[in-house]
Amino acid sequence: MSALLLSTKPATMEVWRRELLALDPSLDIRLFPDTGPVEDIIAAVTWNHPPEDLYRYPNLRLLISMGAGVDHLFRPPGPPPGVAVVRLVDRLLTTAMSEYVLLAVLRHHRQDAGYRALQAARVWEELPAPDTEVTRIGIMGLGTLGGDAARKLRALGFRVAGWSRTPKALDGIETFSGPEALFPFLARTDILVCLLPLTPATEGIINARTLAALPRGAYLINAARGGHVVEEDLLAALDAGQISGAALDVFRTEPLPPDHPFWTHPKVIVTPHVASITIPRSVAPQVVENLARLREGRPLLNVVDVSVGY
Repeated sequence: MSALLLSTKPATMEVWRRELLALDPSLDIRLFPDTGPVEDIIAAVTWNHPPEDLYRYPNLRLLISMGAGVDHLFRPPGPPPGVAVVRLVDRLLTTAMSEYVLLAVLRHHRQDAGYRALQAARVWEELPAPDTEVTRIGIMGLGTLGGDAARKLRALGFRVAGWSRTPKALDGIETFSGPEALFPFLARTDILVCLLPLTPATEGIINARTLAALPRGAYLINAARGGHVVEEDLLAALDAGQISGAALDVFRTEPLPPDHPFWTHPKVIVTPHVASITIPRSVAPQVVENLARLREGRPLLNVVDVSVGY
């Protein structure tokens, strides 16, 4: 028997099951932890599943991440050897991330915090007008999510550049690549947006050294993973005025502990990892298609390079 393991937040498990069965009623879906015989499981659709548990299924052949990110599947001990890993590439996921980035950029650019403070003080005052055409935005990560956000910000008139591990070409976007180009990229960036995958190479990439390389008063937006930021270094840069503020959707510990200084820091906006949430209805066809390809021995969609982690 061939079965699909489904493992995510209990509140959404049944929604996923319903959407998948609507497309393929023949699926044998097991809701974790009620797996039945472990030998039945050939594929798993998961989010933040206990990584060591995946080694219990001797016939497992495919891991499908429930989101665009796959770092949760690479936590030690990592995917079982020989098991294919795929991620979701979805129009709604991409659009939602761009919405979050544009909201955070415009909220800072149009001085929303300043005007809210004036409103609270009942002061009618015009702040210096921002100049979009000279405001330099830098996007770390030029994959599906970063590329879409870059194009939409460029359409608004911002000066947009991007940095990635390997060379990328985007119309109207200045691109930088590789470790040697990181600091020149940071030096020309007024608003830094992190949309990188989390890998050993990008862990802690936003740290005291990289924050100091930004122009004084730069703004940070992190909607990628909390592991990209050395939080103590960011707090020090905020307090010193090197960084003027930060919009943070992801954190090293989630949920963010109640006593964490980000909650009450006057220069920080906290959101609870909601920048881009998977809509089961939208991605279910992609999941069912990959399951069919697995059964039929056809090439899978959106395969992750296990050697680099994305």
